[in-house]
Order: sequence, then structure tokens, then C-alpha cells
Amino acid sequence: MKVLLRRNVLNLGKIGEVVEVKPGYGRNYLLPQRLAVEPSKANLKAVEAEKKQYLAEVAREREALALKAEAIRGKEVTITARANEEGLLYGSIGPAQIVAALAEQGVFVEPSYIILDAAIRRLDKYEVQVRLAEDITAAIHVWVVPLREAGVEAAAGEAPAPAAPEAGAPAEAAEPAKSPDASLS
Repeated sequence: MKVLLRRNVLNLGKIGEVVEVKPGYGRNYLLPQRLAVEPSKANLKAVEAEKKQYLAEVAREREALALKAEAIRGKEVTITARANEEGLLYGSIGPAQIVAALAEQGVFVEPSYIILDAAIRRLDKYEVQVRLAEDITAAIHVWVVPLREAGVEAAAGEAPAPAAPEAGAPAEAAEPAKSPDASLS
């Protein structure tokens, strides 16, 4: 069965092409989903007009993606994660965490755009590729730093301990002042 494609169909063809498909695929999928039509002179003319609109839309989208790639290129994001003394993470950093760190900087991308060979499992600086389209990519730098916990800092002596009240001081002075919001929680 020959059909005229109205949209790009993966592993089949591009908009405006006449392709040969099995009858069931054409009848049950391509035609009902309006991805293809019967090849006639009127349909060829209509699909050519659709193709021009589609190509103009694709050009606008590619221009927007190129601008986004320029905004992303060279960005540095910092992700804090729990790690042991050797620098191995207790978990891993994946595309979702990188996307969240970029979103904090006001750059919004999909997790599927982040290209990682494997999940990040060590503290270090990584160069990560963001592929917005087949030929539009940008590199960002991801710093993975250790999470500083309050208990660890106090044990190391970095945070001073609160002073104990003197024996002769009145009881009211020994208690910290309570805020009105503290009773609500």
C-alpha cells in the first residue's frame, strides 16, 4: 500500500514522501492517526503546503533551541550530596538532579536532554552534555560537593556550643525568649 506522509514518521520517512507500507500498518495506524493520506494530486498539493508550514515551524523551534543552548553553554551548577571520606557518594547523581540544579538557576530543560555515560558516583567536577536537538548541544559543568551536616560540624569544633547559664542568674534569663510563632507549631 502506498501512502503520502503528512508528518515525519520515525524509521519510515519524512513529510511529503510517498512510501510503501504494509496494508495493515497503513489502514490501522497511519491513516487513522492522520500521519498519512492516500497519494492523489489534491493530497500532494495539500501536503506540500503543510510541509512549508512545518518547515517554517521547525526553523523557529531550532532558532529557539539555539538561543537556549547559548544560555546554557558554560553554566556551572553545584550539587551537594552525602559522601564518605574517600569521595564516593552514598547514592548517585542523575539527569533529574542536574535538571533541578539548572532550574534553580532559571534554566529549564527536560531530563532526557542530559547526556550521561553513567550516573555520577564521586565528588568531582564533571562536564555534562545537554543535547537539545541532534546537532544542538551545550556543555555545562557540574560540581558535586559533599553535604555538610550540622552534627559533623559541631563535633569538629566548627560551631561554638551555647553557653550554659550562670548559677546565680535568674531562671527567666536562662530560658531563651520564645517567639509567638513557636507555640503554633
